[in-house]
This record gives sequence, structure tokens and C-alpha cells, in this order.
Amino acid sequence: MNTIKSDDVSRAIGSELPYLRRYARALTGSQKSGDTYALATLEAILADPEIFERGLEPKVALFKAFNSIWTSSGAQIGDVEPTSSIEARAQSRLAGLTRNTREALLLHSIEGFAPEDIGEIMNVSAEEAAELVAIARDEMSKSIAGRVLIIEDEAIIAVDISAIVQGLGHGVTGIARTRKGAVDLARSEAPDLILADIQLADKSSGVDAVNDILAELGERPVVFITAFPERLLTGERPEPAFLISKPYSEEQVRSAVSQAMFFASTETLGA
Repeated sequence: MNTIKSDDVSRAIGSELPYLRRYARALTGSQKSGDTYALATLEAILADPEIFERGLEPKVALFKAFNSIWTSSGAQIGDVEPTSSIEARAQSRLAGLTRNTREALLLHSIEGFAPEDIGEIMNVSAEEAAELVAIARDEMSKSIAGRVLIIEDEAIIAVDISAIVQGLGHGVTGIARTRKGAVDLARSEAPDLILADIQLADKSSGVDAVNDILAELGERPVVFITAFPERLLTGERPEPAFLISKPYSEEQVRSAVSQAMFFASTETLGA
């Protein structure tokens, strides 16, 4: 087993923490709930450093420690009081999913773990991990269909994302290249979900466009697809539950859209 010094462990955890927080938010459906579990993981590692298995890759070790805390709590989203009607709805939907499938899907499609790593994190075989991912994808993709607004200034990417969304059975209300265009489209046909880049054609902000739409139309799920994820994973303001980095894979988009539509999780982003 490799030996890692304490200061090296701290650096390793620090570099992977934004991704753990992203996973925890997507898993629980809110920044508050996700951060509660992430903080509990850090406190557990401080109390017992052996929880962070130093023979593993740092990200795998951190996520495995998180999973230990998550499962020991009963993995019950409802243990954290819902802060909105969206969270309450999501908790109800989660009750119908096959056990452990949501975790496996997020670990694979959003965080990029291979089945072997998911098995290590979740204490199952690689084969079981792959099966859990397949079950989750099937259950979530069939659960809800809706209307999706795409905010993306690169035409090729916008067309590709649109095809992926429609392949899942959702309708596309339109494609916007600017903040104003996005707001106008949302007004003409209210979307059930928004897929947005953060840097748009006229140098306007996809984040501002999303906030404008949510302020006018109310809460709805949002997935950000961006080449600049660090601009949203700051820890200094409310952050999105679903964030995909460019270049993306079709599987990442399919998973995030199904997750977001199913879970109906979104938080507005402060300026």
C-alpha cells in the first residue's frame, strides 16, 4: 500500500473537493443537503484518517469515504428536511428507484468513474456497478418527458445537444445564442428544463440568462454545459446541481438531462 503524508492527503482532498460537492449536490438535489454530507465526510476523515484509503487514487478514496458516510446514514434524502417544493417532489420520486442505482449512474456519467472504480467506491463488483448504471439510466429516462430550452451560441454544439435531448423523448422549445434571445424564447414557451452554456455569442452570460428566466417563470431544473466549470464550482455562491464540462460526451448529456428532469433540482446563481 502506498504511503501518503498528511499534507499530501490534504492537498489531494482539496483538489478533489469541488467534484465531491458537485456529486453530493446532484445526489441529494440541493447545495445545502449535498454540502451537509460532504462536510460530514471531511469531519469523519479528520476524526479517523484511515477512512481515506491511501492505497487508492485520491478521488476514489475521497468518494469511497463519502459513500461510507452516505450509506451509514441510510442514504435517505428525506433525512434532510426539504427546503422547497422541488426538493420534496424529488424525494418522492427517488423512493421509486432501484436501490443504489442513482449513485452508480452519477459516479459513472457525471464524475467519469469506470465500473471498477465505482465498484471500489460502493463496495460491489465492477459487473454489479455496470448493471446498476444501466438500470438507473433506463428508469430515469422513462420517467418524465418535457420541453427543453437550449442556450448555446455554437451552432454545431447546439444541434448536437438538441438531437441528444430529442433522442430521450423530450421536445426542444428553441435554441438561443444570447441572454436576450433566451429570455424571449422562455417567455414564448415556458421550458421544463434549461440547458445552458455560460459564455454566449454577444459576450452575455448564460448564468444571467438562466437567472432572468427563473426569476420570471419560477423554479425549474437547469443543466450547465461549459468549458469553464471553475467559474461555477467556486463554493462562494449557490451552485448548479448539474454541471457538465466541455468537451462532453453524449452519455454525460443524456444522464444529466434525465437526472435533472427526474430530480427537478435547480438553484439560482447569484451574481
